[in-house]
Amino acid sequence: MTETRERLLTVENLTTEFFTDRGTVVAVNNVSYHIDSGEILGLVGESGCGKSVSQLSLMQLLRMPPARIASGKAVFMGVDLFQFKPKSKEMCAIRGRDISMIFQEPMTSLNPSMTIGRQMAEVLMTHLNMGKNEALEKCADMLDQVGIADAKKRLKDYPHQFSGGMRQRVMIAMAMLCNPKLIIADEATTALDATIQAQLLELLYEMVSKHNIALTMVTHNLGIVARYANRVNVMYAGRIVESGTTRQVWANPLHPYTEGLISCVPKLGEKLEAIKGMPPSLINRPPTCPFLNRCKYRQECCFKEPVPPLTEVEDGHATACLVRLKEAGKI
Repeated sequence: MTETRERLLTVENLTTEFFTDRGTVVAVNNVSYHIDSGEILGLVGESGCGKSVSQLSLMQLLRMPPARIASGKAVFMGVDLFQFKPKSKEMCAIRGRDISMIFQEPMTSLNPSMTIGRQMAEVLMTHLNMGKNEALEKCADMLDQVGIADAKKRLKDYPHQFSGGMRQRVMIAMAMLCNPKLIIADEATTALDATIQAQLLELLYEMVSKHNIALTMVTHNLGIVARYANRVNVMYAGRIVESGTTRQVWANPLHPYTEGLISCVPKLGEKLEAIKGMPPSLINRPPTCPFLNRCKYRQECCFKEPVPPLTEVEDGHATACLVRLKEAGKI
């Protein structure tokens, strides 16, 4: 029997810009996607492709100016998040309670002058109106669930008294406190060594699966997405260039950039293949494909025709590659 999931978040035509002295940087360009309850969605691409900016836009955590959400909707549980101002009580209530975010470096998220217990308890006291003692009890229980020994004692410790891996466990526990509907993990394990990274990914996967929480995994590592995600969106130069189930994308990549990312996943006994060239400037971009100068499959039409919108080729599997869409008879 196929599991039915409810639509949790729908992002439509999101465009985010940054004003600079050199011109306007279009960091996220007309991005649309969705995530369902209990689903794990991978968002992959090189650094600077717009992955993190798209999620910070959703959470309204960008500094405005220089940033600006130029267009789009983000409908979460039937409510457009962009109707609220970033510091409004409505948006502040949603952040941390209904949507949580885990960042790459916990030391930039944790207050070094406050104990872990005080910081965690504040989340529960703010969002669930919980009393201090009850909140501390729940915090200790959550630390225990994420594998931190002597949890009650560790609540009295400061962030610098934890290792990098333990601090990230604290961040996972903090994200889970209010039992949110959606967690965004933004390169949450990238700064850690491979062993600790694997442990934390397994922990995060176990926790969201246990509580039926949707998870957006923002990463440059397609191997991680292949292991944990139900679906994947591949971003390049501010756009989603391919979308599909993880199995579809891995078995039959429809965009040359996706193919390049897959070739970068380490395989025992095989030489890594780097994607040649550099991503384009996001200022005053031409209408043609942004991957054009790095693509080994480019044809004459790629130099003349504008980049097509993300178009479905097979059930649930879409691409924005002009050549592949022509081959499939979609344009």
